[in-house]
Amino acid sequence: MRQIGLVSSLVCITLLFSLLPAIAQRKAAPSQPNIIVILTDDMGYGDIGAYGGRFVPTPQIDRLAAGGLKLTQYYSGAPICSPSRASILTGMQPGKWNFTTFLDTQKHNKDAEQIDYLTPEAPSMARFFKNAGYATGHFGKWHMGGGRDVTNAPGFAQYGFDEHASTYESPEPDPAITATNWIWSEKDSIKRWDRTKYFVDKTLDFMKRHKGQPCFINLWPDDVHTPWVPKVETEYTGKFPMNPQEEAAFKRVLQEYDVQIGRLLDGLKALGLAENTIIIFTSDNGALPTFGGTRSGGLRGSKLSLYEGGIRMPFIVSWPGHIPANKTDDRSELHATDLLPTLSKLAGVKIPENYHGDGVDRSGILLGKPSLRKREMFWEYGRNDIAYNYPKGNDRSPRLAVRSGEWKLLMDADGSKTELYNIVKDPAETINLEATEAKITKELSGKLVAWWQSLPKLNAH
Repeated sequence: MRQIGLVSSLVCITLLFSLLPAIAQRKAAPSQPNIIVILTDDMGYGDIGAYGGRFVPTPQIDRLAAGGLKLTQYYSGAPICSPSRASILTGMQPGKWNFTTFLDTQKHNKDAEQIDYLTPEAPSMARFFKNAGYATGHFGKWHMGGGRDVTNAPGFAQYGFDEHASTYESPEPDPAITATNWIWSEKDSIKRWDRTKYFVDKTLDFMKRHKGQPCFINLWPDDVHTPWVPKVETEYTGKFPMNPQEEAAFKRVLQEYDVQIGRLLDGLKALGLAENTIIIFTSDNGALPTFGGTRSGGLRGSKLSLYEGGIRMPFIVSWPGHIPANKTDDRSELHATDLLPTLSKLAGVKIPENYHGDGVDRSGILLGKPSLRKREMFWEYGRNDIAYNYPKGNDRSPRLAVRSGEWKLLMDADGSKTELYNIVKDPAETINLEATEAKITKELSGKLVAWWQSLPKLNAH
């Protein structure tokens, strides 16, 4: 009997030693990263120092770039807020969910042939992460339903968010910043110039309370969108401190915005979370006003335009020890719809098998392996003349666009106003090659029309 007991003890010890490497490996495996997607509102390609901006120094955003990877060919999903935000959350073309411009009153939405809010049946990156064990928060602008006379928009929980603090254009506006049931007012307890600070505080508090659990957070401030209402002297006097469309006001708002990005970075460090947090910094669409194009960084166009100035955005990503520091990738194209599969891959979050998005897993380029995007990128802005007659002049683009490799083609849905640019050689879109490159024009216009025809349509009447 003693011999049998000795043998069994030896077997147990052998088994224990064989399992030790696996136990040690499991213990040493890093926890899933926190993710913060900072979506700046209306920030142009040329606003910040890291992208050549000269308005005011932006040392904190530049510090984020110095610690991470900067892409120069990142594209938003649309040249205006509501559809561009939907493309990030769903990882799908916003037209598939009947988003074509910004959401407004029910009448405007109907006239613009679009919905009043994002259906909760739509896929949601937050929901995917929540189902994988993440704590999820949305702090900032929403603008995918709610506000004005749209009172039946689904709440944040239906999209997979545990907590939220949002602006007027949302289903559940935060009373601290919507005292008069409007976008902002002097009666708000959190003043217009302190909003980004408020959202940063909410983000850090949420992460502090969920230490030990990975967090997925949308930090979507409404800076640097107009009206620019900077803090001047000590208190607001009931009037704008300065013209809310002028460059002096913009500079003060941008300067304060940069300070708050620094507070976020310092706060993460103080919490001991900086090393295991992926931070994305980008913008929903281009700038307006552009101050003679300077905010677009030499690119043609602005917000409301499918030229590069309306859709090519600054993009910085940081994850210490994983993503290369102080690098610039000028080669790799990245689209807003790519964020869902890319961040899911980096975080080890399983995407449901029945999900069929438009994005591509581009985790490789974020980890330092540049590559061209194999799939075309498509854009749509507007289906009639009700809300789409802007901007005026040279920045007014056709309503559809496709980028395929080095080529970008723009046109209206009826086949008119066709323009073709070699976007690698001519990023400012100055030389229309539609006539001289007939074969490429025909191929891309065919693909663009087929794509547009595949989108669902809502009749305005």
